[in-house]
Amino acid sequence: MTQLGGPRWGPREGAAEQLVVLCHGLGADGHDLIDLAPHWATPLPQAAFMAPDAPETCDMGPYGRQWFSVADRTPAIMLAGVTAAAGVLSAFIDAELERLGLPPEAYALMGFSQGAMTALFTALRRKVPPRAVLAYSGALMGAEGMVAPVAWPAVLLVHGEDDEVVPIARSRHAEQVLLGLGAPVESLWCPRLGHGIDEAGLSTGALFLQRAFATA
Repeated sequence: MTQLGGPRWGPREGAAEQLVVLCHGLGADGHDLIDLAPHWATPLPQAAFMAPDAPETCDMGPYGRQWFSVADRTPAIMLAGVTAAAGVLSAFIDAELERLGLPPEAYALMGFSQGAMTALFTALRRKVPPRAVLAYSGALMGAEGMVAPVAWPAVLLVHGEDDEVVPIARSRHAEQVLLGLGAPVESLWCPRLGHGIDEAGLSTGALFLQRAFATA
């Protein structure tokens, strides 16, 4: 199986007590999100942050990485792609937790765009779910026929209302499905924001992570 690598940051203080995995969007790499770590290390000074490079070379541009191809958007092919990516990401999480000497529940997943789709899909299918999953400008893949897991992670959905790449309707749909299954979901819809992360999203994410790990 493909082994992931990418930039790491932290912990700011002492030994690591939590792991936060940051999953970048299509055509980017881990360096696109690792700069979030210093912001979120304020409420989580003992968190280790890792932003893995996605397993595939982006097939829609001259550079960057992808979690799965979107060249063919047939639902079955897209589902197969995110399922494969989730297997690679899940193995990476297990390896990082072991490397850091952390218990299996001491982690959170965050993703942006395609990374949010991958993080959310992975989090809801892990044997030991994360304390939290934060999905920015993403979507819930595999929603049809989805059943509630044995244990839910805390879920945060953040999306710009003016997103021209991934419409906010995708996150609203995720919210509806997850709430219907009994998931603990919080949502933030950001006015006048396109396909990106603003200060409101960053601060909400920081507080969400802090609360999630405080209940551990």
